[in-house]
Amino acid sequence: MNNENPVVFIQNVSKSYGKQQVLKNVNLEIIPGEIFGLLGPSGAGKTTIVKQLAGLETPTQGENYIFSEKMPRLDLMNRIGYMAQSDALYGELTAKENLDFFASLYGLKGKEKQQRMKDVMEIVSLTEHFDKLVFNYSGGMKRRLSLAISLLHKPGLLILDEPTVGIDPVLRKGIWAAFKDLKDNGTTIIVTTHVMDEAEKCDRLGMIRDGQLIAVGSPEELKQQTSAANIEDAFLAYGGA
Repeated sequence: MNNENPVVFIQNVSKSYGKQQVLKNVNLEIIPGEIFGLLGPSGAGKTTIVKQLAGLETPTQGENYIFSEKMPRLDLMNRIGYMAQSDALYGELTAKENLDFFASLYGLKGKEKQQRMKDVMEIVSLTEHFDKLVFNYSGGMKRRLSLAISLLHKPGLLILDEPTVGIDPVLRKGIWAAFKDLKDNGTTIIVTTHVMDEAEKCDRLGMIRDGQLIAVGSPEELKQQTSAANIEDAFLAYGGA
């Protein structure tokens, strides 16, 4: 894939559950090697978008493309890392056993698998809790372990749904530093958030309200266009109130 092609291309996507429309004609391109934030309140449609991009849901209308291939597509799953809002972990297993299980699903073996397990635990500052039962992890630790699992197979596209909820500010800073490192190594990252200071850290933002994309641009562009002092004011100016 050359750099001209977007990693993510969302074309005229709408989604309804029965009579409830949760996405309305969304169009979006995400370019290689950027951190793209989807910003909006709970229920705005952020999770629905990322679930479709991860291949877990399909649109009612329109199409989603990842790496120029139409989703959902099973053979693309190894190129995508997905971290859901709710942690899909096995509490009765240790962190190491959880990582081992998911690493095997991704086809990692032997020394490479062991090394990746160590590497991702370092990224999320959980190395000393490697052999602890996940049942005994705090909520923030579980989020960090979920993030570690999504990184195991070095995905080209990382999709993170509210990745830092329940994580204290110091660790949040460390995790964002890890995102920057991943980006510098060519990973494209999509982050959903409703936290304004996190939105400022993204290269570009898509503001979502009631299933519609109301604005797209860098944090600076969005603030300039609305003469806003911060992203929160910009969001309100675009009709996010």
